[in-house]
Amino acid sequence: MAESSIEPGGFLPPSLPSPVPSNTSTIRSSQLPHPRSKPLVAGSYKEETARRYVESRLMHISRRYTKKHQPPEPDEDVHGYQSMSEVCKDLGEVVDVLWVSGTPSLQIPYLLNIALSVTTYLSAFPPSPSPTFSLLRKLDHAFSSLLKGQDIISGESLPGFDNGRRGGMSRTDMVRCKSLVEATRVQIVEVMSKEAETDLEPDSPEDDGNETGMETDGGMSVSMQSTWDIEDESHNMDVARVYADTIVQLGELLGNDTTYDPVASA
Repeated sequence: MAESSIEPGGFLPPSLPSPVPSNTSTIRSSQLPHPRSKPLVAGSYKEETARRYVESRLMHISRRYTKKHQPPEPDEDVHGYQSMSEVCKDLGEVVDVLWVSGTPSLQIPYLLNIALSVTTYLSAFPPSPSPTFSLLRKLDHAFSSLLKGQDIISGESLPGFDNGRRGGMSRTDMVRCKSLVEATRVQIVEVMSKEAETDLEPDSPEDDGNETGMETDGGMSVSMQSTWDIEDESHNMDVARVYADTIVQLGELLGNDTTYDPVASA
């Protein structure tokens, strides 16, 4: 499918860096680029260019998803996704473009749509923790900042929030965001737990007798169990941080309603 071209002088960068995967949950970063100083003028050429670009990219991602795991055809211009890592890369680039736009009227509806699509794509592929958590950190950074009217990390005022939070999400948007956040937090526990079932398999007969094949009560070698314990601890930290900042901001704006926390309940 032909890509939307960006005319010289437009706000969109010629190319965007791929998200940088990170397994370190304690790093206070989402890799979002710095936004424009002012939002795009409603109805302007640049706003329409940005809107068309985002819509074309999301359509392209949707087409690739529908062709997931299908072998490419000779003359096919759209190849299906093979992994969640590929999905996260493409969605992350769209999130970057929306953030650079500095335009809440574009950011809010499209970021909510992206968050919804993530809940669809997550269960369709084997777990891919690093790129998945990287994308979710971006979305958490974006949503929490839009709810506050300031960059949640740097404290800078966001473009389009000259009148405070009134330039951000409506109450309807907040309720939708809260629903997506809660659904994703439940889903991420289920999806990431699949990795343990895939990676931890009983010892094969060939392993009998070697030092990495020492069996435990669960039929799993000591070395494999130790490796998983380390990785599992890291992933649990990432799971606990999913949309953490967004939850705080929603709690302040919508009230601290009792919500199901899959991490605390696990």
